Amino acid sequence: MEFTRVLQAAGSKRAGTGRQQDRTVRHSTPCFQKMLRNAGCFFCLGPRPPAERHRKHMASYFGTERRQGSGGTSLLYDPRARGIFYQVVVFGAVIAGIYWIVGNTITNLQRANIASGFGFIYGRAGFDISQTLIQYNSDSTYGRAFLVGLVNTLYVAALGVVTASIIGFLVGIGRLSHNWLIRNICTVYVEVFRNIPPLLVIFFWYFGVLSVLPPVRQSYSMPLSTYINNRGFFMPSPVWGEGAWALPVALLIGILASFAVARWAKRRQMATGQPFHTIRVSAALIIGLPILALIATGFPVSFDVPKLGTFNLTGGAQIKPEFLALFLALSFYTASFIAETVRAGVLGVSKGQTEAAYAVGLRSGQTMRLIIVPQALRIIIPPLSSQYLNLIKNSSLAIAIGYPDLVAVGGTILNQTGQAVEVVAIWMVIYLGISLIVSGLMNWFNAKMALVER
Repeated sequence: MEFTRVLQAAGSKRAGTGRQQDRTVRHSTPCFQKMLRNAGCFFCLGPRPPAERHRKHMASYFGTERRQGSGGTSLLYDPRARGIFYQVVVFGAVIAGIYWIVGNTITNLQRANIASGFGFIYGRAGFDISQTLIQYNSDSTYGRAFLVGLVNTLYVAALGVVTASIIGFLVGIGRLSHNWLIRNICTVYVEVFRNIPPLLVIFFWYFGVLSVLPPVRQSYSMPLSTYINNRGFFMPSPVWGEGAWALPVALLIGILASFAVARWAKRRQMATGQPFHTIRVSAALIIGLPILALIATGFPVSFDVPKLGTFNLTGGAQIKPEFLALFLALSFYTASFIAETVRAGVLGVSKGQTEAAYAVGLRSGQTMRLIIVPQALRIIIPPLSSQYLNLIKNSSLAIAIGYPDLVAVGGTILNQTGQAVEVVAIWMVIYLGISLIVSGLMNWFNAKMALVER
């Protein structure tokens, strides 16, 4: 206590020489303050308020503390001002770079006597396309040729997405099988295809499988009047007669009715706990309604069957080897990645869910279909959209085997017109649009499958 009174007396003497200087000294020497507090002089000096200490510390850290005589905060040391300045500089640099690139491109095109603009798409194409799903001939415009390539790309991509999803889901579940043979076959498949570039997979199917098939004279004859050889796959094609419109209408009604039955069965099971065999009813609707429509309209559909001649097959429909190779390669390659996504999603579901399902009497298949997969979809869907986008973009490798997709057709147009900038811009816009549409659809589906929180 005696030591405390001495220190208080010393403090009062210092206060007489100037309280502002005393406060500055005391607050600028934290070690001395600590010593005084430990000695019992806490009430003499007192702590600095926490808010003031925090403000001083942050101001000194960011360099925004007041400068003596400045009358305010300097803009040089204001982080908001610096952030705005840097953004303006970067934005200006980007605009200047774009202006320079566009100007340089226009100058070079003028020197090479190449007209710029997209007016060339109205010109006559003058070349044929081997595989077309819409009407096209050599007298069509370049714009029509682009449309043919786009339709071919969407066609192979859509079929590839469906097939890859089915194969990937089955392989992903197979990797978790208790059967040693199935589990290891699925593992080898995934490890092989995931570690091979997609272009090599395309070459494997085109040069290693389809090109070594026998010629036309030695075609493999298969059931239902189908043939396969090195020129592709030949099968009967339907010929639609009067009243055949009833068949696709009946098929559409059957599909919609099956969805309605599935929703009704789900609500019924939630209310009563009794399951309903929706698969059998859906199959009966989807298959039975078109058959009834055929009977009612007097079978207005006939089939053009391919006939094996001396040098070629005539009649029927042909699937060319370029399309088959690209379709199979994209499907099997992407399925290996989807399989790992499915396996990770299933493993992400707690094992307690499986044990609880077994405890209430569900079988293994019912547990997977009703309990595990619906929960795993919330984990599977986000990375699944990336795999779909990769499949669509990998379809541009079709140019390596001559399949007339968007890139292959655009390359021919580029060689004929010299409009390199415009053709590349069309490619970029189309692929960007497809990617945004697919991403939007997958995000919508993901939101529909998400847990509903109250």
